[in-house]
Amino acid sequence: MFKAITLTKDPDAFAARVAQLDESQLPEGDVTVRVAYSTVNYKDALAITNASPVVRRWPMVAGIDGAGVVEVSSHPLWRVGDEVILNGWGVGETHWGCLSQRARLSGDWLVRLPAGMGARQAMAIGTAGYTAMLCALALAKQGVTRELGDVLVTGATGGVGSIAVAILAKWGFRVVASTGKAAEADWLKALGAAEVIGRETLSPPGKPLQKERWAGVIDSVGSHTLANACAQSKYRGVVAACGLAQGMDFPGSVAPFILRGVRLIGVDSVMAPRTDREEAWARLAADLAPAVVDSIATPIGLAEAIARAPDVLAARIRGRLVVDVNA
Repeated sequence: MFKAITLTKDPDAFAARVAQLDESQLPEGDVTVRVAYSTVNYKDALAITNASPVVRRWPMVAGIDGAGVVEVSSHPLWRVGDEVILNGWGVGETHWGCLSQRARLSGDWLVRLPAGMGARQAMAIGTAGYTAMLCALALAKQGVTRELGDVLVTGATGGVGSIAVAILAKWGFRVVASTGKAAEADWLKALGAAEVIGRETLSPPGKPLQKERWAGVIDSVGSHTLANACAQSKYRGVVAACGLAQGMDFPGSVAPFILRGVRLIGVDSVMAPRTDREEAWARLAADLAPAVVDSIATPIGLAEAIARAPDVLAARIRGRLVVDVNA
């Protein structure tokens, strides 16, 4: 038997609870993982609160992220005792997830835990941090260098934003962090932000073309914030978009793209190929100091994940919630 956060729904009721399950109930997969840590991402919070139709198969075990040890494997890449990470691939949506002490998964979805990184650190980073690294790498591959000017990170106190600030600062960029939490300015500066601005400078409707400010942008907010970030980008600036905290609309103009050659790059972490995942995790292990990872992590137990999910949706969390599934 093992514990897991189960989500159930019928015509009359939705429920999220910690339940005892039997291993015989696990879904199909060629690798069984003894999960050590998981986390509560924005998508997890949507599923746990039933605030959005994230779950597409019922009943579901929540958790799009997990880190642990292989217990059983018939997959050629994995042996018993291997330490692995799972991010995305529809886990927690169409396939049972990792807010659970056991998970049965496809070996094709897993990546190896980088040397020198523990399972707890990996989940302090999680999909949010892995997405932040994919965005930072996208800027670099599009030719954004620190000599070109400031880079903007929106939603900076969130999981993606906080790690993006730390990564870009480590790479030598002058980082401007946008947040709605003025009280967290000192924390953002400790992560590496050179300047902190209020989100109200970006969130209202703005002009199609504005003063050039940003050589690069990592945006996890969407809507008017993304439109304004594009409108403020420098000539041939690059904007990496990966989130929709303000909304999934894009009330912008083609002006920045056709008059300044601004490039808008969509970054997806759910279905990213193995090569991209391995590169991102290797860079995270190399470029994020353990002290930085610890500073963004708030540890909680499995049952607490349900209670804290509304806080994630309301942006009341600084950094990341790390779930010890055995606590």
